[in-house]
This record gives sequence, structure tokens and C-alpha cells, in this order.
Amino acid sequence: MSTPKFAHNVFQTSNHEAMRDWYCTVLDAHVVYEDTTLTFLTFDDEHHRVALLHPPVEFGTKTATTASLHHSAYTFDTLDALLERYAMLRDQGITPAVCIAHGVTTSMYYQDPDRNFVELQIDRFAEPDQATEYMHGAEYAADSVGPAFDPEELLAARRAGAGVEELSDRAWALKSGLPSPLGVLMGG
Repeated sequence: MSTPKFAHNVFQTSNHEAMRDWYCTVLDAHVVYEDTTLTFLTFDDEHHRVALLHPPVEFGTKTATTASLHHSAYTFDTLDALLERYAMLRDQGITPAVCIAHGVTTSMYYQDPDRNFVELQIDRFAEPDQATEYMHGAEYAADSVGPAFDPEELLAARRAGAGVEELSDRAWALKSGLPSPLGVLMGG
């Protein structure tokens, strides 16, 4: 079975400008993408290592005893490896809370027993510059989160011979017509 590699951490914050500036300074990072909901930062060849989720809803100020880690993410080398892990977890009664075709990644979000999200994903693009270019395009600007998809439909499509490129495109996920995944990601 394939072993994933660490991809990024996402912090949920109502103080995103200060958080952005702090992480840029401390990690010598730079902003790769920013809109009203998300900020992506990197300091190496990954398209983002730190992300800030700053939804329009006010969450209040974090205290020393509140957590702000929204999720940690782990990348598999191939769609088949991600689907193999999905099937193995499903067979053990562990299923994703939501699956999202972000456009940059194809992602399955699980929740641990404390309800922390863990994102298992594949990258859509071979090079980080390609991911950054996509993030600055019209499709991503129109919806930086992306549509939800059914993991069983993804597994069935792949087993039926659908290609990785087709299944990594948001157009494939949009066919499912599932509701916006943002509510699940926000704890709704």
C-alpha cells in the first residue's frame, strides 16, 4: 500500500491578515493565492504548505485554549493509491465526511475521533507552477473550494477505465450535482 507524504496545514482564523503576515515572516513564505475565503502560502516547491481559511462568518478571537487547526493534508502519488486507501478505510467503517474536486487537488476529508479533519489527496498538476497558474485562472476565481463528489462514483469510474485527467477535472465532479461542500468544512 502506498504511503502518503505530508502536504500542508490549514488554520481557520478570523485574523487572516495578521496570520498571513506572521507566517510569511516566520517561514520566509510568500502568498501564492488569496481571496475572501482562502490564503495559500508556500516556502518551497509545494503549491501551498500553509493555508488560512477565513470564512465570512465571524468565529471570534482564538484564545490560548482554543484550537485553530482546521486540517492537515497528506498527498498520495497516484489516484489509484488514493482510491486503494479509500477502499481499505471504507471496508473498516471509516468514510470521508466530504470529498471535493478542488481543481488543484482531488481530496477526501475524514474526521478523526476529536472531529479534526484529515485531507487525503492527490495533486492534479505535476508541477507547482501549473497549480499556481490554475489558481489564478477564471475557474478557481469563481469557486476556490470546488464541487463535492461521491467517492464511490469516483472508484467505479476509475475501475471502468476513466482516465486520471478526466477524473481530476472539476467538470467530472460537477456531474454529481451534490450540494456545496463548504458547509461540511465549516462544521455545519
